[in-house]
Amino acid sequence: MTAQARAHQAQPKARTTAARAMADELVALGVTHIFGHPGGAALPLYDALHGSPIRHLLMRHEQGAAHAAQGFARATGRPGVCLATSGPGATNLVTGLTDAMLDSTPVVALTAQVATSLLGRDGFQEADIVGMTQGITKHNWLVLEPEDVAATVRYAFRIAAMGRPGPVLVDVPRDVLQGEASSESTDCEGSNVVDVQRRADAVSLRRAAFAISNARRPVLYVGGGVISSGASAEVRRLAHKTRIPVTTTLMGKGAFPETDPLSLGMLGMHGTAYANWAMHESDLIIALGARFDDRITGKLATFAPHAKIVHLDIDPVEIGKIRKADYPLHGDAKTVLRQLLPLVGAPHTNGWHDRIAAWKAEAPLHYEQSGDVILPQFAIETLWKMTRDRRPIVTTDVGQHQMWAAQFWKCDEPNAFITSGGLGTMGFGLPAAIGAQCGMPDRLVINLNGDGSFQQTMQAMATAVEENLPIKVIVLDNQNLGMVRQWQDLFYERRFFAVELKNPDFAKLAEAFGAAAFRVNRPEELVPAYEAALAVNDRPALVHVRTDGNENCYPMWPAGQSIDTMVVSDPRKKKS
Repeated sequence: MTAQARAHQAQPKARTTAARAMADELVALGVTHIFGHPGGAALPLYDALHGSPIRHLLMRHEQGAAHAAQGFARATGRPGVCLATSGPGATNLVTGLTDAMLDSTPVVALTAQVATSLLGRDGFQEADIVGMTQGITKHNWLVLEPEDVAATVRYAFRIAAMGRPGPVLVDVPRDVLQGEASSESTDCEGSNVVDVQRRADAVSLRRAAFAISNARRPVLYVGGGVISSGASAEVRRLAHKTRIPVTTTLMGKGAFPETDPLSLGMLGMHGTAYANWAMHESDLIIALGARFDDRITGKLATFAPHAKIVHLDIDPVEIGKIRKADYPLHGDAKTVLRQLLPLVGAPHTNGWHDRIAAWKAEAPLHYEQSGDVILPQFAIETLWKMTRDRRPIVTTDVGQHQMWAAQFWKCDEPNAFITSGGLGTMGFGLPAAIGAQCGMPDRLVINLNGDGSFQQTMQAMATAVEENLPIKVIVLDNQNLGMVRQWQDLFYERRFFAVELKNPDFAKLAEAFGAAAFRVNRPEELVPAYEAALAVNDRPALVHVRTDGNENCYPMWPAGQSIDTMVVSDPRKKKS
């Protein structure tokens, strides 16, 4: 140790409160936005954030705070931060944290807790949020020493972002936040953890490369892990070098350009028929950052019966968890693909491409807009055509509109399609758009929503107005819980129950919040309303679109069934 270092160590360290040390640590970590809602136990931290350069957005419900943090993270690639008080404030984060866990989204949740003297005594607004969230976070902490607060927060950010990203939670009792701590934080126990494996071993790489180069009916199956690792450019290089067709999961949309001739679009329950047929007939599936979930495989015993599997994933638990991996590749997608690219050659796939072209001609995504009633597919595709040159970021909620967006909103870049995948959380879309707009203030952000899902978190519109965020909210109003209605239509003999909605006038509602609002009842009104909304730059704009309440989303196959049960188009309609 140098004399200068010894002198520095000998000097008494400045003292502050743990809450102030936490706030300073957040600034040092580069946090620009926090999405939260205050309460009694959290007041020491809120007081410490007063005057901070960090922008705090006052959400009207903590679930919205968690979803906004997800939207920020998904748009920027940096951890999003949400903040809640003890008890119900913390428990209201649970849905968003679960969503982030299933979709591998880096979120740091900061919660305040009752004083240490009240822990375990059922004090006012006490809830064991650490116990509750153990299964839905990568890691969580109850910090009991003021000196450990800032270091734990620093470690939490590292855990959230490293390896397979995900949510973490730091819970701090009120008296600990008020306790005295050093203004210079130190490392906490375990903070020297080594990052996960990033490179695949050479033997596994050569075996996978040989399989790829010699396949006859290969498919690249691309998931959200490619976007998380920033490997989209490497996937494009691999696809173009090998001329292998590419299908993406819902979470992988944008990892490969969907306007590229090699794109098959999204696969799965509501994916394109030709993507699903290609997977079923393939002899080699190259899975990149995807996890073979049930919405992709349907009945696992009949899924891709002729295919060998190359499976690349940062999380070794996912490799072979659902479908046996013949060629496992453990590591970071970007790093491993860079290793793999020089080793692969182009397989002989001319016949395979001819077969896929025939499938595309046989069963394209299709709808027919006619008459005075607006089809939701038409409303979505029209907006995509109008805005595609502006490179918008789109968030969706959950339901039929989400699947139509996955089909007709073609994404050509990563981090531009933000949705709830694994958990399927209604209420995700609007607060996620708020987070995305905060993270990417110069980008056009559009929220595609449904009438049912919008009403789950519509109070977030107050925050968007308060912050003058120019997000565009499109509410597709079919007066139904559309996806539930569709299932009752197809599988429950049309016994419709608890799905009809008596909706408010969403345009008047938006105006009451202070947003710009436009109504669309007929097809010819759609483009003018979109143009007017797109011209609003100083506040949110909502477009209320009345759509056909009887339209079902196809292709589709029943949950847990094999591909031979897939219905490509509505049997009640004749394709012209």
